[in-house]
Amino acid sequence: MKTFLSTVLFFLCLSLSGKHHEILHFPGSDEAGKGKTIVLVSGDEEYRTEESMPMLAKILSQKHGFECKVLFAWDNEGKYIDPNNQQGVKGWNHLKDADLMLIGTRFRRPSSEEAKHITNFLNAGKPIIGIRTSTHAFNGNGSFGEKISYGQFGPLVMGEGWVNHHGRHKVEGARGIVEAKNAAHPILKGVTDVFGPSDVYGIRRLTEKDTILMRGAVTATLDPDSSFVDSKNDPMQPLAWLHPYTAPNGKGGTTFCTTMGASVDLVSEDLRRMIVNAAYFLTGLKVPDNADVSYVDPFYPSFYGFIRDKEHWPSLDMQPMDYGLGKSPNAPEPKGSPKWNFRDSPKK
Repeated sequence: MKTFLSTVLFFLCLSLSGKHHEILHFPGSDEAGKGKTIVLVSGDEEYRTEESMPMLAKILSQKHGFECKVLFAWDNEGKYIDPNNQQGVKGWNHLKDADLMLIGTRFRRPSSEEAKHITNFLNAGKPIIGIRTSTHAFNGNGSFGEKISYGQFGPLVMGEGWVNHHGRHKVEGARGIVEAKNAAHPILKGVTDVFGPSDVYGIRRLTEKDTILMRGAVTATLDPDSSFVDSKNDPMQPLAWLHPYTAPNGKGGTTFCTTMGASVDLVSEDLRRMIVNAAYFLTGLKVPDNADVSYVDPFYPSFYGFIRDKEHWPSLDMQPMDYGLGKSPNAPEPKGSPKWNFRDSPKK
């Protein structure tokens, strides 16, 4: 019966997304999020949001009822998904009907026409969830409403821009430590064990207006059981927070940002739960006590890293439906990736 239902859902998703072939569309279900739409924006060269955003969209749609639309970066001719193309994200117009944006892009360069969709979203005061490189989501000479430059999106909208790698990249991991004074916040319901093999980012711009929910303890290795690096943890850098932003038209909105978010970070069940909780909280819904964030389909994340090979993305020829219901892609590891055996892998 489970296989039959998965097949039905797959073809339903396929039929409904036919007119939007550039995106991945998951209709909502009758769960708590019914009637709310989330646009999840992938498009980064390093942290594999083309893998993680479809996985999160499946959980949010199939287990929590949210209608989800996943945007991807495409090659210049629109033939295949190409995260290295900074101008390639297609489907910004879907923000028009969105209640929430979940973004993990890195240094994207939307056209002025595409930027208008983002500006309108901000001017409506709508909420945003940002992961990892959302602190430097855009780059270039454009702006949102002639008020927020692409480079200012991180500092002004997410609460922080690019600072540095506080932990050693691909050597030191990150353990999430709940901020004691905010431990009762709804976004932290059921969230106790967060670990990611991406390093802790440096943070310097947050103010008393921001609500820090979690800090990141630098760990000696990428092993979840590794010890802390005390010299880098005094003080611990913020790892997840809420930030009040001001839109180009002066309207206020709220963002939730976490500097975790590599696809391999999301092996952490409680990291996934924190993001799902944030989706409930920011759309005005009651946060579940222990949200179900188990995978809808097996998830085989590849390790993070830049992919310089110009033939990599053309040879994979990935399309949105390759990440759809019933699908579990397994991409090649970037060259130089460390061994990290704390994730599932396909059976040989």
